[in-house]
Amino acid sequence: MQITSSGCVPRAGSRERVRVPRCGGRCDAAAAGGAELGGAAAGRYPRLAVLGPARALLGLSTREVLQLWRAEADLSLPRDIWPLLKSSGPTSPFKMDIDIECQELSGSRWTELVSSMKDCKAIRLDYCKLSRSHCEDLCSVLSTNQSLKELKLDHNELKDEGVEVLCKGLLTPSCNLELLWLENCNLTGACCESLRSVLSTKPSLTDLHLSRNKLETSGGKVLCQGLLDANCKVQSLVMRSCELRGDNAEMLTSILSKATLKKLDISNNKLGDVAIKQLCQGLMDPNSNLQLLHLENCDITADSCGDLATVLSTKPLLLDLAVGKNNIGDAGFTLLCKGLVYPNYNIQKLCLDNCGMTADSCGDLATVLSTNPSLLDLALDNNNFGDVGLVLLCKGLIHPKCNIQKLWLWECHFTAVACKDLANVIGTKESLRRISLTLNELGDAGMEMLCQGLKDPKCKLQFLSLKECGLTSACCESLRSVLSTKQSLKHLEIGSNRLKDEGAKLICEGLLDTNCNLETIWLGESELTAACCDSLAAVISTKQCLRYLGLDLNRLENEGVRKLCEAVRSPNCKLKYLMLYDIYWSSEVEAELRALEESKPGLKIIF
Repeated sequence: MQITSSGCVPRAGSRERVRVPRCGGRCDAAAAGGAELGGAAAGRYPRLAVLGPARALLGLSTREVLQLWRAEADLSLPRDIWPLLKSSGPTSPFKMDIDIECQELSGSRWTELVSSMKDCKAIRLDYCKLSRSHCEDLCSVLSTNQSLKELKLDHNELKDEGVEVLCKGLLTPSCNLELLWLENCNLTGACCESLRSVLSTKPSLTDLHLSRNKLETSGGKVLCQGLLDANCKVQSLVMRSCELRGDNAEMLTSILSKATLKKLDISNNKLGDVAIKQLCQGLMDPNSNLQLLHLENCDITADSCGDLATVLSTKPLLLDLAVGKNNIGDAGFTLLCKGLVYPNYNIQKLCLDNCGMTADSCGDLATVLSTNPSLLDLALDNNNFGDVGLVLLCKGLIHPKCNIQKLWLWECHFTAVACKDLANVIGTKESLRRISLTLNELGDAGMEMLCQGLKDPKCKLQFLSLKECGLTSACCESLRSVLSTKQSLKHLEIGSNRLKDEGAKLICEGLLDTNCNLETIWLGESELTAACCDSLAAVISTKQCLRYLGLDLNRLENEGVRKLCEAVRSPNCKLKYLMLYDIYWSSEVEAELRALEESKPGLKIIF
């Protein structure tokens, strides 16, 4: 069973969603839940007296009870039944997950949650304004619940005192926690001694996330002492934005010799080239088995790229390298390429966004793409390649040895001039599944060429992002043709373009085609009005594959929003997310939206 609740984004109210595993032949838990539903609520809601025994006899999940209610009564489940559903969760042999975000938990609500934590496998309470007092209860849970494997408390004011209390529970013999997430909990180096004790005594702990805490050099050194202990079996360590400095390099280098460590993310720390050179020495240790290394925004320059290249050429286990947001420039990438073209190179994911690269690097990039079939995911966002650079890059992308699946080219300063070559890549590279071209001035002419590639039978693209590409309604006929023929396309981001109502109507025609399998479309900030809402409503009430529709930042007003609401009420509507924020309407329409969201438990309307 999973209790989830989220209020992170501006929206009307919040709703809990409860999911219970199918019984698989066991009816003991279902009977307990059915009895409670049938007894406590039967007076006010007689149909539940029938649904409760049905749940028990048939082994139905709570979600299926809800579906039966709606099918039988053609009504939404009343709001005050949700607490009963939540508390009627299965007992052993089932385990429950708690997943709540962005809610300040009242005393009674917290007490209720704590009582249900004894059977949890995972507890996730991000942005819940937890403090030291809550940690006392969590400590008790940690010391008694042997099944608890994941504790995620990101973005809470736990402070050092709260984490020290948590560590007491973590140190108990019955605690078997594997994942501990404490991002942005207002921690300092003062709590690191307690964390060190946990690391050196709990071999069950494999994932530790401490990002966005001011641990600084002193805290980093203490943590490394725990990581070096023979009992420590941490496989994934994430310490982004922890105010680490080059002084931590020696200790960080030493932990790289731990054969158990597979993932290290220390991005957004001002380490500098000297520290990176030391880290590279640690990576060369024969015992190092690191597979993921993220060093984004670490003040790296071209000076340390030769050392990174040596690592790439000698450590075939390294699969994921991120050095984005470092000013390595063309000179640094030239050095890095020496490792990227080496036969032992097995990198699958390479992040080079915002590295100060220009078209001069694109010849080397093409060489990397044409010689290394292992590279699947390449991020090159925010580099000034221009049309000349993109044309060179495409030569590598179309090479038979290139197996690229994901390509990120946000704001690379190319135009329609490069789109013919890019369309050739899209139309012929069957491995390509995701491409982002956002913030490039392609214009309608460029989009027309891309559509030719998209319609090619060899194109298997699933994800396409074209936000802020200078598009208008003039290219939407070609896009309609793509949507009506390309069954593989699942995700389309085309907002922040001047599509207007005429363009939206054409896009809707494509969406309504039986060949279209799109699940997600974002049309936000596209200068839409109520005039296109009949077309949008037809899509909502017809296309059961559609799960996410983004219409934010458009002037749909009362008339348009009401048309959308009517479509959402259709039983054929399977939307899970409807984005409507920054759209102006009356208080009456807002009340309708609130009621609609309450009536569709599987839907989130973001407004």
